Amino acid sequence: MSTVPRILVPLPAVGFDPTECAVPWQRLTAAGIEMHFATPAGRPAAADPRMVTGEDLGLWAPILRANGHGRAAYASLLADSRFLAPLSHDAAHAADFDALMLPGGHAPGMKVYLESAHLQSLVAKFFASGKPVAAICHGVLLAARARRADGRSVLHGRRTTALPEWMELSAWRLTRNRLGDYYRTYPVTVQQEVSAALAGPDDFIVGPHWSPRGFLRDTPDHTALGFTVRDGNYLSARWPGDAHRFADELLEMLRR
Repeated sequence: MSTVPRILVPLPAVGFDPTECAVPWQRLTAAGIEMHFATPAGRPAAADPRMVTGEDLGLWAPILRANGHGRAAYASLLADSRFLAPLSHDAAHAADFDALMLPGGHAPGMKVYLESAHLQSLVAKFFASGKPVAAICHGVLLAARARRADGRSVLHGRRTTALPEWMELSAWRLTRNRLGDYYRTYPVTVQQEVSAALAGPDDFIVGPHWSPRGFLRDTPDHTALGFTVRDGNYLSARWPGDAHRFADELLEMLRR
């Protein structure tokens, strides 16, 4: 590893979740880590605007959109020199970085990122190298679609979490009259597709379920409210509410 660890963060052109990208960026850069970005055409990415403004989320906006910590971190990210001068996806190579971070998001623009053969190959190379890989929410779906040389997912044989089905379907049911399938990126839920890539169903860890803790977001000072699963050099988290803990766990992996 280089003296200053370098983390690669691929993003779509538009549609990523602001909290899942910006909160880890904020915490990791404050710790002296270099965060480098890559987008499809090498131009600055944009987060899902609905997750920033809460537009059309109605009464559920305070629960579903980015909270104050996420919005503030994203506003700071927009002025970051590396964020404003990203690599293109094709120019990003595993050998040039010490770790990989995969943010999520459920907006339609995420499909280019989730379905990218180049990014799936890049993820596979990071796993093969043994370098740390951290994925949150739909970012885990990108990892699940990456294949090893034997044709199996890079997550086969590992334990992981991701956006739980109960969370995904709850948000969809709360908003479908107003937004249709905005919260359903694919007909199959994230949990269903990720679980199918694993060695067994018990390797998908749902985390806190239908309890007060299950709906609370972590904060800079209360990261225990977040939930992550670590398996060797691989770290996963469920949703924006885990972002602070996710960042701190990734930092610990880099320090080790």
